[in-house]
Amino acid sequence: MSPPPPPALAPGAPGATRSCPHCRSTILESSVRCPKCQHHLRFDPGATERANQGTSALAVEATIKHPEGEEPWEYSVLLIVRNEKGEEVSRQIMGVGALTSGDLRSFALSVDVTKRKTGAVAPNPRKTR
Repeated sequence: MSPPPPPALAPGAPGATRSCPHCRSTILESSVRCPKCQHHLRFDPGATERANQGTSALAVEATIKHPEGEEPWEYSVLLIVRNEKGEEVSRQIMGVGALTSGDLRSFALSVDVTKRKTGAVAPNPRKTR
């Protein structure tokens, strides 16, 4: 069973989302460029400066190579996000596939964080009491 969708945040609030007009992925409203399709979404002269102030909180890369002569392998790439209590906030299958003799797949995961300056901070709808 998947967790319930988080309540919508007010436009302009940190964490507010929208749909990319190019690929329809859910992205942060503050995004100048879509992280999935890499299309530019709007002109923002300060975007480069803010992006340089961001931090890569997590970066993992791995490669799997199927051994020669073995039976095919199937794989599922699963992403789970949990809150501070260990409760699931989101669960998504990112991709599935198969590896046959000699096939190679590389997987990369990154979590980038950027400070967001606003007048008022909206409450975190994903926090449970």
